[in-house]
Amino acid sequence: MKHIAFSFILAILLFCSCGNNGRNSESRQARLDGRVVTDEGEANTTKSKITAEMAYEGVSNYCHSAYDWSAAEENPSIMYVQMGEETDSAFQVVFRSYTGAFVNFYVDKTSGTTRMEEYVPTLDVRNEAGTIDIFDYLEKEN
Repeated sequence: MKHIAFSFILAILLFCSCGNNGRNSESRQARLDGRVVTDEGEANTTKSKITAEMAYEGVSNYCHSAYDWSAAEENPSIMYVQMGEETDSAFQVVFRSYTGAFVNFYVDKTSGTTRMEEYVPTLDVRNEAGTIDIFDYLEKEN
């Protein structure tokens, strides 16, 4: 009988020691190379630091989905996406429309939040045009 009681107490202690101390595995994360890595070793790539290539790719994908490029079929030079200036905190990517207007995209290097500003040089007019999350326009890895 003592052997059964001892085994029962040992089993209870074993189950208690295997608990998560009130924390779930989603809250235990470590940063590694700019990525959030959970205890299971799965990297959350949406927390990656943005590179110039990522900024360009995301803005280009956004522009090709949001704007009609048919006007540039005969003359591709009238519409383009190119890198602009870089600061410590953001990359600038510039879209030129066939109308001559520019949309400047300012991609935050840490968060991926991208502020858009339209500029019409012939009228010297600038307008805030909203924000996007650059991660929504990057190719998904399989």
